[in-house]
Amino acid sequence: MEEKFSALSEIYTAFERETAPFREAAACTRGCAFCCAEAGSIDVVTLEGLAIGNAIARMPRPRQRALQKAVEKDVRGRQQGLRSPCPFLLKNATCAVYPVRPFPCRRIFSLHRCSRERPPVIHRKVMERSEEAIRTLRRLDDTGYAGHISAVLLLLADPDFLSVYRSGDFRPERVAAYGKRHGMRINR
Repeated sequence: MEEKFSALSEIYTAFERETAPFREAAACTRGCAFCCAEAGSIDVVTLEGLAIGNAIARMPRPRQRALQKAVEKDVRGRQQGLRSPCPFLLKNATCAVYPVRPFPCRRIFSLHRCSRERPPVIHRKVMERSEEAIRTLRRLDDTGYAGHISAVLLLLADPDFLSVYRSGDFRPERVAAYGKRHGMRINR
């Protein structure tokens, strides 16, 4: 699994390096959090969910419990058709998992200050490079799934699924009902 985490980091680093010239013009700053609160679905691959879960496991117990409750609340709300802010968005408009934030959070940097009337504007070249990176992420995580961050984290909380996933085995029939209920896709 460490090799996959290293490859994941390389994908992030390559994207950041290749899009650096466009990020210089970005209006995004620490604490703006528009995308975190308004973006809708933050789709991740299972490997990113595992990296986030590992980071949460190293946090103090009270923070772990608070984030777990936020993830569960997010899933319940989504099942009722409600949109909610990212479960990792803190009250001070910063990210609880910023060092291991998933690719959707890394790829969004708007060319202007955002609002509901003015959603993010992202350079076309950045979007093209983003699509390439997403395809690469899904190939890397070929025994995993893609879906909303909260649904992926709850799936990883299932010890049976986690054991199968970590072993490199692939048994989509075991998660078909869950995946369908939460709009998840197989990475293969």
